[in-house]
Amino acid sequence: MPQFQYVVTDTKGIRREDKLRASNLDAAMQSLTKKGYKVVSLREVKSAVGTTALPPVHEQIQTSLQKLKDFIPLNTLVFFTRQLSTMFSAGLTIEKSISNLMIEEKNHRFRRILAKVGNDLKKGMSLSEALSLNPGTFDGLYVALVHAGEISGSLHVILEELADYLEVMADTRRKVISALSYPGFVMIFMILIVSGLLLFVVPQFAEIYAKFGARLPGPTRALVALSQLISNYFVTIALLTIVVLFVGWIVSMTEKGGMVFDTIKLHFPVFGMLVQNSIMNKFAKTFGILLGSGVPVLESLTHVQRVVRNRVIVRALETSKMLIKDGFAISVALKKTDVFPPTIIQLIATGEETGEMDRLLDKAAYFYAKQVDAVVERLTSLIEPLMIVVLGAVVVSIIISIYLPIFKLGFALSRGL
Repeated sequence: MPQFQYVVTDTKGIRREDKLRASNLDAAMQSLTKKGYKVVSLREVKSAVGTTALPPVHEQIQTSLQKLKDFIPLNTLVFFTRQLSTMFSAGLTIEKSISNLMIEEKNHRFRRILAKVGNDLKKGMSLSEALSLNPGTFDGLYVALVHAGEISGSLHVILEELADYLEVMADTRRKVISALSYPGFVMIFMILIVSGLLLFVVPQFAEIYAKFGARLPGPTRALVALSQLISNYFVTIALLTIVVLFVGWIVSMTEKGGMVFDTIKLHFPVFGMLVQNSIMNKFAKTFGILLGSGVPVLESLTHVQRVVRNRVIVRALETSKMLIKDGFAISVALKKTDVFPPTIIQLIATGEETGEMDRLLDKAAYFYAKQVDAVVERLTSLIEPLMIVVLGAVVVSIIISIYLPIFKLGFALSRGL
């Protein structure tokens, strides 16, 4: 007899979910309604929820290459999702809606993907099945929400919420990139300036000083030695840097290496707080929209693991899933991991008591979005002058080291006179 996973609310509005066996979907629905439950989601269990949130290294590389190949700007995906919701709610079929959007689409790569989705729909596939065949464009969360909308019969509502969700995630990503881009730009600029001085300016002074045959001061000798090293082995150093970065990227995809990298990200001074708040914002927003769409808790957490993409948080969520299976409440399971902040745990606990988990998670997401804004503003005000001081100090140190022999010569001549 088939087994069905259900999500319901009881007469008090409390959310409940479990599994039951019935001869078919209608029989399962009747069984639940006879008990006075309001059915939010009901689906046949075909396979167990996966526990591996982050795939092996080779699959991650393949996915990265696929995403690069099928890259679609997020604004394009948001517009498509919102238009699809509008057309479907207006009475057009999904197949017709996709066909119309494909004709109007100006992005050639996305038009090709929509044409493929349209052909798969004509073959009898559901929208979620057709989208899942294009993982470089439509990720697991997108497919899961569309699937939930198909089952619940509220696909146009889910698509509208999905468009809003993608806009929020794009805004959060933009703020994080904005906070990290300035110091990154200044760092690259500083490396270019220092490299230019060491490759072109210092050698000229070294030649002049060599003609005098005098013993140079220690800082100047060190600077000349560094300049000669970079000049003689510039290509080797550049290739070695690229290899180190590539190896670091590969290591970051392994389980142990990824744990080290992700732990550093979360505890890095100043920037760690920005990363933590950004992840909590993703967690709350994603978890809330999945639960509100009728996706079961364990399945929702599995999708959340793929969205946060931080192994520390992923491992904590895996532990939470095991505790929830053993009968612990969601808030208690998350608290036992010692990873999630008290604010989000308290809001989830309140949501469990009131049956409004999705609404309170949305509030938590708003709270952490504001935290991201605050950290970005604080970083911008602190980092700009700090980076300018660092850049100035490095350049001034190099210039002083270059001219130090001249200063000493002038000082000796003045004493002689």
